[in-house]
Amino acid sequence: MLAARFAEVVLPHLGDALSLARWLTGNAADAEDVVQEACLKAHAGIAGFAGGNPRAWLLTIVRNASYTWMARNRPRAVVAVGDLADLDDVSPPPDGDADSPEAALIAKANSAVVEAAIARLPDAFRETLVLRDINGLSYREIAAMLGVPQGTVMSRLARARSLLMTDIGGRHEPA
Repeated sequence: MLAARFAEVVLPHLGDALSLARWLTGNAADAEDVVQEACLKAHAGIAGFAGGNPRAWLLTIVRNASYTWMARNRPRAVVAVGDLADLDDVSPPPDGDADSPEAALIAKANSAVVEAAIARLPDAFRETLVLRDINGLSYREIAAMLGVPQGTVMSRLARARSLLMTDIGGRHEPA
Protein backbone atom coordinates (compact mmCIF):
# COMPACT_ATOMS: atom_id res chain seq x y z
CA MET A 1 0.00 0.00 0.00
CA LEU A 2 2.77 2.46 0.94
CA ALA A 3 4.78 1.45 -2.12
CA ALA A 4 1.84 2.20 -4.39
CA ARG A 5 1.25 5.56 -2.71
CA PHE A 6 4.97 6.38 -3.03
CA ALA A 7 4.89 5.48 -6.73
CA GLU A 8 1.81 7.67 -7.22
CA VAL A 9 2.98 10.69 -5.22
CA VAL A 10 6.78 10.78 -5.59
CA LEU A 11 7.92 8.99 -8.75
CA PRO A 12 6.24 11.31 -11.28
CA HIS A 13 8.22 14.24 -9.86
CA LEU A 14 11.72 12.74 -9.66
CA GLY A 15 12.91 14.74 -12.67
CA ASP A 16 11.90 18.00 -11.02
CA ALA A 17 13.49 16.83 -7.76
CA LEU A 18 16.78 16.11 -9.50
CA SER A 19 16.67 19.43 -11.35
CA LEU A 20 16.12 21.39 -8.12
CA ALA A 21 18.88 19.47 -6.34
CA ARG A 22 21.29 20.18 -9.23
CA TRP A 23 20.52 23.89 -9.07
CA LEU A 24 20.99 23.98 -5.31
CA THR A 25 24.11 21.80 -5.08
CA GLY A 26 25.69 22.88 -8.35
CA ASN A 27 26.58 19.42 -9.60
CA ALA A 28 24.90 16.24 -10.78
CA ALA A 29 26.67 13.72 -8.52
CA ASP A 30 25.79 15.60 -5.34
CA ALA A 31 22.24 16.12 -6.62
CA GLU A 32 21.79 12.37 -7.07
CA ASP A 33 22.91 11.79 -3.47
CA VAL A 34 20.49 14.46 -2.25
CA VAL A 35 17.55 13.05 -4.22
CA GLN A 36 18.30 9.58 -2.90
CA GLU A 37 18.18 10.91 0.68
CA ALA A 38 15.04 12.89 -0.12
CA CYS A 39 13.35 9.76 -1.53
CA LEU A 40 14.15 7.85 1.65
CA LYS A 41 12.64 10.67 3.71
CA ALA A 42 9.60 10.84 1.42
CA HIS A 43 9.10 7.09 1.68
CA ALA A 44 9.33 7.26 5.46
CA GLY A 45 6.83 10.13 5.57
CA ILE A 46 4.45 9.08 2.80
CA ALA A 47 1.79 8.00 5.28
CA GLY A 48 1.73 11.57 6.61
CA PHE A 49 1.15 13.13 3.19
CA ALA A 50 -2.33 14.55 3.54
CA GLY A 51 -2.90 15.47 -0.08
CA GLY A 52 -2.40 18.79 -1.78
CA ASN A 53 0.35 19.31 -4.31
CA PRO A 54 2.65 16.25 -4.27
CA ARG A 55 5.25 18.04 -6.39
CA ALA A 56 5.56 20.91 -3.91
CA TRP A 57 5.68 18.39 -1.03
CA LEU A 58 8.53 16.46 -2.65
CA LEU A 59 10.44 19.60 -3.66
CA THR A 60 10.23 20.82 -0.06
CA ILE A 61 11.84 17.57 1.07
CA VAL A 62 14.50 17.89 -1.66
CA ARG A 63 15.25 21.49 -0.67
CA ASN A 64 15.67 20.57 2.99
CA ALA A 65 17.73 17.49 2.11
CA SER A 66 19.96 19.63 -0.14
CA TYR A 67 20.81 22.09 2.59
CA THR A 68 21.31 19.34 5.16
CA TRP A 69 23.56 17.43 2.77
CA MET A 70 25.60 20.53 1.90
CA ALA A 71 26.02 21.48 5.57
CA ARG A 72 27.35 17.97 6.30
CA ASN A 73 29.54 17.53 3.24
CA ARG A 74 30.86 20.93 2.24
CA PRO A 75 32.70 23.70 3.99
CA ARG A 76 30.61 26.88 3.93
CA ALA A 77 33.11 28.74 1.75
CA VAL A 78 33.02 26.16 -1.06
CA VAL A 79 30.40 26.47 -3.77
CA ALA A 80 30.56 23.83 -6.50
CA VAL A 81 29.38 24.98 -9.91
CA GLY A 82 31.32 22.60 -12.11
CA ASP A 83 28.44 20.62 -13.57
CA LEU A 84 26.04 23.46 -14.43
CA ALA A 85 26.76 22.87 -18.12
CA ASP A 86 25.20 19.42 -17.71
CA LEU A 87 21.84 20.86 -16.70
CA ASP A 88 18.94 20.51 -19.08
CA ASP A 89 18.69 23.44 -21.47
CA VAL A 90 16.35 26.10 -20.17
CA SER A 91 15.79 27.68 -23.57
CA PRO A 92 13.77 26.01 -26.32
CA PRO A 93 15.69 24.56 -29.25
CA PRO A 94 16.23 26.82 -32.26
CA ASP A 95 13.42 26.69 -34.81
CA GLY A 96 12.91 27.27 -38.49
CA ASP A 97 15.97 28.10 -40.55
CA ALA A 98 17.90 28.93 -37.39
CA ASP A 99 18.98 25.31 -36.97
CA SER A 100 22.43 25.96 -38.38
CA PRO A 101 25.46 24.91 -36.33
CA GLU A 102 26.19 28.59 -35.66
CA ALA A 103 22.69 29.22 -34.27
CA ALA A 104 22.91 26.10 -32.11
CA LEU A 105 26.27 27.25 -30.74
CA ILE A 106 24.90 30.73 -29.94
CA ALA A 107 21.85 29.23 -28.20
CA LYS A 108 24.08 26.93 -26.14
CA ALA A 109 26.37 29.83 -25.21
CA ASN A 110 23.37 31.95 -24.18
CA SER A 111 22.04 29.09 -22.06
CA ALA A 112 25.44 28.69 -20.39
CA VAL A 113 25.55 32.44 -19.62
CA VAL A 114 22.10 32.29 -17.99
CA GLU A 115 22.94 29.15 -16.01
CA ALA A 116 26.19 30.65 -14.73
CA ALA A 117 24.42 33.89 -13.78
CA ILE A 118 21.76 31.93 -11.87
CA ALA A 119 24.52 30.00 -10.07
CA ARG A 120 26.06 33.30 -8.92
CA LEU A 121 22.84 34.52 -7.27
CA PRO A 122 22.70 34.46 -3.46
CA ASP A 123 21.07 31.25 -2.18
CA ALA A 124 17.71 32.76 -1.16
CA PHE A 125 17.28 34.48 -4.52
CA ARG A 126 18.51 31.51 -6.55
CA GLU A 127 16.17 29.00 -4.90
CA THR A 128 13.17 31.34 -5.27
CA LEU A 129 13.95 31.95 -8.95
CA VAL A 130 14.47 28.24 -9.67
CA LEU A 131 11.30 27.21 -7.83
CA ARG A 132 9.18 29.81 -9.67
CA ASP A 133 10.69 30.20 -13.14
CA ILE A 134 12.13 26.74 -13.72
CA ASN A 135 9.89 24.48 -11.61
CA GLY A 136 6.76 26.61 -12.05
CA LEU A 137 5.57 26.58 -8.44
CA SER A 138 3.07 29.22 -7.34
CA TYR A 139 3.94 32.04 -4.94
CA ARG A 140 1.81 30.34 -2.29
CA GLU A 141 3.61 26.98 -2.71
CA ILE A 142 7.02 28.64 -2.56
CA ALA A 143 6.04 30.64 0.52
CA ALA A 144 4.92 27.45 2.25
CA MET A 145 8.13 25.64 1.25
CA LEU A 146 10.41 28.40 2.46
CA GLY A 147 8.35 29.38 5.49
CA VAL A 148 8.13 33.04 4.45
CA PRO A 149 5.23 35.34 3.50
CA GLN A 150 4.15 35.50 -0.14
CA GLY A 151 5.32 39.11 -0.28
CA THR A 152 8.82 37.96 0.59
CA VAL A 153 8.69 35.42 -2.23
CA MET A 154 7.61 38.14 -4.66
CA SER A 155 10.32 40.56 -3.53
CA ARG A 156 13.01 37.85 -3.65
CA LEU A 157 11.89 36.88 -7.14
CA ALA A 158 11.93 40.50 -8.33
CA ARG A 159 15.37 41.02 -6.79
CA ALA A 160 16.68 37.76 -8.31
CA ARG A 161 15.43 38.72 -11.76
CA SER A 162 16.93 42.19 -11.41
CA LEU A 163 20.32 40.79 -10.31
CA LEU A 164 20.18 38.28 -13.14
CA MET A 165 19.48 40.93 -15.76
CA THR A 166 22.18 43.20 -14.35
CA ASP A 167 24.68 40.33 -14.35
CA ILE A 168 23.85 39.19 -17.88
CA GLY A 169 23.50 42.73 -19.24
CA GLY A 170 26.77 43.83 -17.68
CA ARG A 171 28.64 40.99 -19.37
CA HIS A 172 27.40 41.81 -22.88
CA GLU A 173 27.79 45.58 -22.93
CA PRO A 174 30.72 46.99 -24.88
CA ALA A 175 33.58 48.33 -22.77
